[in-house]
Amino acid sequence: MTAEIKPATAPLTERQEARRRRILHASAQLASRGGFDAVQMREVAEVSSVALGTLYRYFPSKVHLLVATMQDQLHHMHTTLRKRPPGSESAAERVAETLMRAFRALQREPHLADAMVRALTFADRSVSPEVDTVSRQTTAIILDAMGLEGPPTPEQLSAVRVIEHTWHSALITWLSGRASIAQVKIDIETVCRLIDLTTPEAGPAD
Repeated sequence: MTAEIKPATAPLTERQEARRRRILHASAQLASRGGFDAVQMREVAEVSSVALGTLYRYFPSKVHLLVATMQDQLHHMHTTLRKRPPGSESAAERVAETLMRAFRALQREPHLADAMVRALTFADRSVSPEVDTVSRQTTAIILDAMGLEGPPTPEQLSAVRVIEHTWHSALITWLSGRASIAQVKIDIETVCRLIDLTTPEAGPAD
């Protein structure tokens, strides 16, 4: 039944949505200044002009808040990418270009990127809905860049998941100082070749 898909998740009113946006903006602002440790729930409440109890009703913990912040950042990236889509010929090249543009956007805010990635790393089962939303947003960005004529095949979706995992891993290794931007670019371009391997036209002809 459709009622079981999103149980007890009523749409936010305009006022609630505005409040949620203020909270996410405050979270991103504080994280940009000082990373994960700078995002304290009491200070987020003060900066966003909401009561602390109200903040916890929206986001039960700092990890919930920062994972939601990452989803919000990815949403903005996706909107920007749609306005200026990649111009490469092949799907693999378009996805690689898109993910590197997203990576460079995060690179411009290293403290914010570190805070969001740390939150994803710390997330337990209670944060699964927020983590799933981040994953769906990343998948949507990749699929848009692929420019498929129809729905993706199971093989293509599998390739997208591997690409997503590699992008996330590359972000972690770069943030920890264990990979250069040049190495990240090589890794992303390499894993994106999976797209060519899973494209039906690329299979052997009978």
